Amino acid sequence: MARRRFFVQEVRRGAAELTGSDAEHLVRVLRAEVGQVYEISDNKNLYLAEIETARKSLVSFRVVKQLAPPAAVAAVHLYPALFKFDRFEWTIEKATELGVNSIRPFEAARSERGLAQAAPKRVTRWERIALEASQQSRRVHLPEIHTPAPLESVLDSEAAVRLLLDEERSAPPILSVVESLPFSRSAGDSIAMIAGPEGGWTEEERAQLLGSDWRACSLGTTILRAETAAVAALSIVNVLWNR
Repeated sequence: MARRRFFVQEVRRGAAELTGSDAEHLVRVLRAEVGQVYEISDNKNLYLAEIETARKSLVSFRVVKQLAPPAAVAAVHLYPALFKFDRFEWTIEKATELGVNSIRPFEAARSERGLAQAAPKRVTRWERIALEASQQSRRVHLPEIHTPAPLESVLDSEAAVRLLLDEERSAPPILSVVESLPFSRSAGDSIAMIAGPEGGWTEEERAQLLGSDWRACSLGTTILRAETAAVAALSIVNVLWNR
């Protein structure tokens, strides 16, 4: 059975700590005790560590050894339009589990009014959701969660491949688009996916994106919810990389 993994603020001189709710969860829910061994990450490296102190407000670790990281693969960046926060938070959780490197929200023309103004106050909560999902899915690094920005600020992604998730039936299937591109899953390469809001893209937005080298692709003949489209696209790319 795989060991539980936790993120710590830092590993210093072979020692690390968990405090607050993270420590309480480890002690009260998982019944952690002195001498038990877990995996910890400082968002840079992965370690095997033994518990030296276990109480409600503090769990301290002693590093046993540094572990080899998983093989590096291409970075995946998700650009989701803002939509209702309960479903948006679900998207953050699932995208994190699927290995996304960054989530860069933006305000689309059809994003619900008021979301962009409220979103910056939610970033800390989104980071917490990503942290918990990273621990559950045994990631080594946390995804970057960015403050929402206008669409214009995300048009010029530096990713080698830019996929526009489009509900238009004339768009080619995402599978054929990805397989036709000169794209490698090796480290140093990158892929970006941009997903529209609940109301879909406007013609102006679609023209802006296509004019900035984003490639339109379809996820099928049915119209998917915004959160479904993002997770489906990430899942497809994961399958392509791991077959």
